[in-house]
Amino acid sequence: MSMYNYLVKRLGFMAITLFFVTLITFVVTTILPGDVALLILGPNASESSIQALQAQLGLDRPLYVQYVDWVVGLVQGSMGQSLRFGDPVVMLIAEKLPRSLLLATASTFVAVVLAVPLGIIAAVKKNELPDLGASLFGFVGISIPIFLWGLVFILVFAVWAGWFPTGGYVSPSEDPVGTLKHLVLPATSMGFALTAYIMRMTRSSMIEVLSEEYINLARAKGMTQRVVVLKHTLRNAIIPVITVIAFQFSYAFGGVVVLEEVFFWPGIGRLTLTAIQSRDIPLLQGCIIVVALIYMVSNLAADVLYAYFDPRIRYGGGE
Repeated sequence: MSMYNYLVKRLGFMAITLFFVTLITFVVTTILPGDVALLILGPNASESSIQALQAQLGLDRPLYVQYVDWVVGLVQGSMGQSLRFGDPVVMLIAEKLPRSLLLATASTFVAVVLAVPLGIIAAVKKNELPDLGASLFGFVGISIPIFLWGLVFILVFAVWAGWFPTGGYVSPSEDPVGTLKHLVLPATSMGFALTAYIMRMTRSSMIEVLSEEYINLARAKGMTQRVVVLKHTLRNAIIPVITVIAFQFSYAFGGVVVLEEVFFWPGIGRLTLTAIQSRDIPLLQGCIIVVALIYMVSNLAADVLYAYFDPRIRYGGGE
């Protein structure tokens, strides 16, 4: 199967998945307790005013009609109006999304920079002190919640040392250095939490490849350890690591909901929390759909990268 046909097939599966995501999202957000019109108008509103607002918002129509109208709006690029802010949901998400993508990308970068070298060292020095040290580091990273990493980093590097701000956000277009200063602590906090998964997969994949016959043959030919490990072993062991990195990026994007609140980072995570607290259904639905799309796109990107690192791969079993 050619790459083009594979991409078409995967995009078809993504469309089907997205359909079920929209259906589940609509059902779950619709059955949430509370009357949206009552929340907007307040407890002292009259029954007639509540009914008038429900009609204005289209809440008095059958649910299947509301769902179809919402999906048609999504196809047309509209997610409705925010009940809390009064602005188009697309505009609000477009403002917050790049900030969350920046944080998730930086966090994944920190995790990869730490995890891959640690995994290589642990595999090469299997059952030795470096391996035990890397495993301990990974165990600590996987055991501590992300928000706790954030609080520890704020206490040590912001409050005690005073090297970085405790939170907030500065636009890169206004002050790139300020953006970097505000990004370091949240990205490192998330990166530490992601490191363990990538490191463990790198280690196990490297150990498996190091036991292959062609690796022994490369050593028998007199190749240096550096060439054997980096050129032959790592390139063939990287495929499952890419999968984990893609999942961890998706996890990082979903995990920013908590981390953004800790660091006052005005991204889509805090926007989602605001939508939940104010029961802003159109905004909440839009945030969920965007997060689901990020998950699907990151997994598709990982599959495409497989062919780059290993041209022997044939999707769908084609010869």
